[in-house]
Order: sequence, then C-alpha cells, then structure tokens
Amino acid sequence: MLDEGADWLHVDIMDGHFVPNLTIGPPVVADLAKRVGPRDAFFDCHLSVSNPATLVPALAAAGASSVTFHIEVVSGTAAEELCKTIRSLGMRAAVACKPSTPCDEDGGVYELVDAGLVDMVLCLSVEPGFGGQKFNPAVCDKVSALRARYPDLDIQMDGGVNPSTAELCARAGANVLVAGSAVFGAANPAQVISQLRQSILNAS
Repeated sequence: MLDEGADWLHVDIMDGHFVPNLTIGPPVVADLAKRVGPRDAFFDCHLSVSNPATLVPALAAAGASSVTFHIEVVSGTAAEELCKTIRSLGMRAAVACKPSTPCDEDGGVYELVDAGLVDMVLCLSVEPGFGGQKFNPAVCDKVSALRARYPDLDIQMDGGVNPSTAELCARAGANVLVAGSAVFGAANPAQVISQLRQSILNAS
C-alpha cells in the first residue's frame, strides 16, 4: 500500500472482547515493520480492545508510530495516564469513539484534547469490529463540532470510507481518512488512494 501511495498503514488490533472478532497483535506489527524495511512507514495502530494499556509497551517495541484507544473502555484519569504512557514511549496518542459516543462526556474526548494529551481523535463511522460496513453520515456532525472546537487537531474517520463518502468526511473536517475495503478491493488501489487524498485537499 505504501507503493500505491498510502501515507500511513492503519493496523486494527482486536481482542474478541471489546469487539466480537480477534485480529493481529504486536508481533505482526513488528513483522510488518521489518518487511517494510528502511522506508519511513507510519504505523497507526487502532486498539479495539478492553485493556489497551497492556499492549502499549509491546507496540512501542514493535515499531508503532501512533496508538489509538477507545474512550468507551478508558476514560477520565486512567485515559490521561494512558496518553502520557503512550507518548513517553515515543508514539502519538489518539483516542477513538464509536458512532453513538458523544465527545463531550465527563472524562471524555474533549477533556483529553483540552488537556493537550492527544494528537488525534478517531471518529468511527461504523461500529468497530467488521470491515465492509455502510458509512454512517450522522457521524459527520460530530466531526464538524470537533473541527469547530479544535481547528488544528488531526481528526480521523474510519468505516465505510470510499471515494464517494470521502468528500462528506473532508467537508465535515476530517483530515485523516482510513479506507480498507475500498482500497484492498479496488482494481487500481493507487487511484482510490489518490481520490481520497484529493477529497482532503479540495476541502482544505
């Protein structure tokens, strides 16, 4: 995907508890990093797990660039400490929220951003756990509110993102897009990646 023009490699790590399915872990991230070789690859690791803190040291050792945890499982003081730990290990700290999770809850997303503890917010536009789901346009309202409040924050959208929905994401204020099925299922992945990037550029 790097050869096809991707800026980041988004790695979904799931534990079979927070979400029903089980996917890869830090050893696979380490293997990917070795296979990528000397290129400056950015490994964006999204943890859909119930206890993200247990994976953070191993991900740092594996070569992860950024770690995203879910506000639904870690919030308040525990989330603040987790962000500090992630950063202390040389990675970017990010927080994710499901489509139905508001950002303004006590101990939630806004408080972490206001405290300067996160580098990115991931707004999922599908329920976490399975690829190929339909994009939920209602999440764009959440993204717009985040962008209005934080003009310089990295805001990521993931779930049902394709060349058709990317424009909605970008207009709402997302500047980082994750696409799985749309890219891996395409006859020309490079063209799809280019279209996604152009959506962001057109909205900026």
